[in-house]
Parts: sequence; structure tokens; C-alpha cells
Amino acid sequence: MQSVLRSPLLVRLGFAHGFSTRQGGVSLPPFDSNNLGRSVGDDPEHVAENHRRLAAAVGYEPTRLFELSQVHGARVREVLPHELATALRLEEGDALLAAEPGVAIGVRAADCLPLLLGDPGTGAVVAVHSGWRGTSAGVVGCAVDALLQRTSATASQLCAAIFPHIRPCCFEVGEEVAQELSLAAPGRSVVSRPGLKPHVDLAAVVRAQLLARGLDPERIDDVTGCTRCEPTQFFSYRREGQRSGRHLAVIVAR
Repeated sequence: MQSVLRSPLLVRLGFAHGFSTRQGGVSLPPFDSNNLGRSVGDDPEHVAENHRRLAAAVGYEPTRLFELSQVHGARVREVLPHELATALRLEEGDALLAAEPGVAIGVRAADCLPLLLGDPGTGAVVAVHSGWRGTSAGVVGCAVDALLQRTSATASQLCAAIFPHIRPCCFEVGEEVAQELSLAAPGRSVVSRPGLKPHVDLAAVVRAQLLARGLDPERIDDVTGCTRCEPTQFFSYRREGQRSGRHLAVIVAR
């Protein structure tokens, strides 16, 4: 099995990036083996080695990887020149923008939807942590707007890639959450009812939001995979609880 998944679209457009699977690392159970989360109870040395391996596979310096303290909101933060990655990890937010070549930005996930955006013209990029709360709060639209404001691009020139997350087969929710996410994707059918409770297609919500912001449907990629029902390939908070490992979706500005 692969230790890093990539979007064919982002590869074609020249963006170094990747989504870590749970394979190819050194962490011990229950974080076996490629946990990238620093605050889930895993051995810090194991996590650091996993980060080094991902950095080598994608192509960036481990010290140039920037992350935020994710809070399921809609705040977008740009990485500024000469900032320290360790300091930024203490700051809250759910989307990071980078425009300085060589800067890597990443979001952690273990069921939430990771979204990577890029402007091929300037090389600026955004990494988005889009769980159901952040999706409902509009983090996707905020991320697109921030990238457009930072560059001279039009929305149709941007590219986007959705990575593995909990899919509608497993994303059973309450009626209130289903209604919130339906409202976040007007005109789109994103809720199904295979049983007593509704199931939501989070990728369909995010795709609808990207299209509403003007992205070209041909420039939206979906790297398939359900974190909840593929335990050999993915971590899942819903399946494993708090002591689940974390994936990292990372992209490098060029």
C-alpha cells in the first residue's frame, strides 16, 4: 500500500504535495504506523521520524512545514516571511495560505475533509481543514477568497484537490447536522437516507462551495478513499476515538 497519496491534477500542474496514509511510518499501536499528529499521545520521536519521511517523499524541509491549532472554524492565516513553524502551531485556525516558494503548509485529519488549493500562475497555495463544522461555517469559501486576494488569478484558474475523509457510506449524522450541511450546499443533493439516520456527502458539499466560488469543475480533483471503512489504509476518529492517529495533507508553494 502507498504511504503517500497524490492528486493527478496537482501533479500535472507542478505542485509538490501529498496525503499521508497510515502506512510507512514507525509509530506503534494504536498509532501504527504513520501517525503525523503531535498531540494524540504518540511517542514524539516516532512522530518526528514520520514527519521526516513525509517531508522526504513530498520534497520540503521538515522545519519549513507550517500547521495551525485546528478548531473547526473558518479562519484563514497566511504564513509570513521569517515566521517560526513551532510558534504558528500554537495559533488557532483551519486554513493556511503560503506564497513564499519552498514553504510547506499542512492540515491534519482523521475523518475531516482535507482540501488543497493552488494558483498555478503564482505558485501560491492554501491547505484547508474542512470538517462538518468548518464546512458549514464557510471555511472553503474563505480559503478561495484569500487565495484570490493574494494573487492576480481568477477563480477559474485555481485548482483544488479533495483527499480521503469520511464518505457518505459512513458519515451518519443527526437531523440538525444534515440540515446545516444541506443549507451549506444550496441546490445540491448532499443528504441520503439509507437507514434511520441521514448520511451526508461532505465532498459534494465542498465541491458545491468551490463551484459557487467560480472554480472550473475540471480543476477540482477527488482522491478517493473513506477513512472510516478502510482501516488498513486510514486512521479514523469515529472508528478509533481520541487515540486515533492523524493524517497530514501537505502542499508546497512554488
